[in-house]
Amino acid sequence: MTAKSEKVTTIGTFDGVHIGHQKIVQQVNNLAEKNGFESTVLTLFPHPRMVLFGDESIKLLNTIDERVEILRSFGIKNVVVKEFTKEFANLSAQDYVKRILVDELNSKIIVIGYDHHFGKNRSANIHDLKQHGKAYGFKVEEISAQDIDHVTVSSTKIRKALEKGSVDIANAYLGYNFFITGVVVKGKEIGRTIDFPTANINIKESYKIIPGDGVYVVQSIIDDDKVHGMMNIGTNPTVNGKSRSLEVHFFDFNKDIYNLKLRISFLKRLRNEKKFEDLDALKKQLEVDMAEARAVISKLDE
Repeated sequence: MTAKSEKVTTIGTFDGVHIGHQKIVQQVNNLAEKNGFESTVLTLFPHPRMVLFGDESIKLLNTIDERVEILRSFGIKNVVVKEFTKEFANLSAQDYVKRILVDELNSKIIVIGYDHHFGKNRSANIHDLKQHGKAYGFKVEEISAQDIDHVTVSSTKIRKALEKGSVDIANAYLGYNFFITGVVVKGKEIGRTIDFPTANINIKESYKIIPGDGVYVVQSIIDDDKVHGMMNIGTNPTVNGKSRSLEVHFFDFNKDIYNLKLRISFLKRLRNEKKFEDLDALKKQLEVDMAEARAVISKLDE
């Protein structure tokens, strides 16, 4: 990002970068292209509730790295991640506008929601921002109430859908397949004993939302190849597991992928996690699951 370049800037959490956000992103890109400016998103991390209230329960649809990557994939030139601290929260509205939006970003157009509040105690609103624009030479483009409501509704629906395991609903609102990013770590290797070896996925970001327990059809890219499989999320009750884990069995695949960082996309939910009588009964169910998963994949590839 060049300091002097003039920018169209929008500000927000953009968690999920879902279809509601994508309308705003498109508006920013269009304005940037029309005016010869650079499209820019200013996003805050960690989430203000984590910092101000110590709220560790909050779950986000993306990690911050995922959010940046998705925003860039939709054509945003500059994604500026501003660390949210108590000091940042105490910036006056005047300092926030002058130091960050004007001096740091060189914003010439700011695209913002009608309900946007900023500055210490969130005391300033869009009308104040328009007044600052007159003083500092930038315009304010207002996002409609309808579009803002759509963003809010979508985020809520996506989180609720994922909690229930309804990845098809989540994917429809996201406009892409929900995914997780994690590193393959060693597990108990029980799957090997029944010819269903699994890769255990460790996600370091505790704030990343994980779909509800169950068995899912998933997809990943490994060494530039598209690989499909099925993932179990849960406690593995058949083998008296205690802690929640994410284990994926990739089809027609036998490479060593320990310590590899993978992005795994969720295509469909197959069933609830359940406890079976023994490993033989589990194996039989996994064979049924695999046949169903392959049928789902072949339908998607049609």
